[in-house]
Amino acid sequence: MTVLQALASGYRYGFDVMDATSLPSGTVYPALSRLERSGFIRAQWEDARIAQGEKRPPRRYYEVTPAGAEGLDAALAQYRSLTDVRASNRKPDPDEAHG
Repeated sequence: MTVLQALASGYRYGFDVMDATSLPSGTVYPALSRLERSGFIRAQWEDARIAQGEKRPPRRYYEVTPAGAEGLDAALAQYRSLTDVRASNRKPDPDEAHG
């Protein structure tokens, strides 16, 4: 979910996602592969001439598909619902009661 959310927020390639999420490459790249196989994202390589002009390797750019956006929305809704349940089940803090 974190990798998909980073892509939905505008981070477009692997190192960008690693910086945004603080996840290591050994987590990000397998996640990107799984998301692509699942149809949640699509990828394409940039034109090699652009990379050569900037003196770096070509980047593989990712974008969230409509199915990925739906999946992310559903996961975020589930997360919010779990957070709400946890908050409602929280025992009151004695310090808060005495304000």
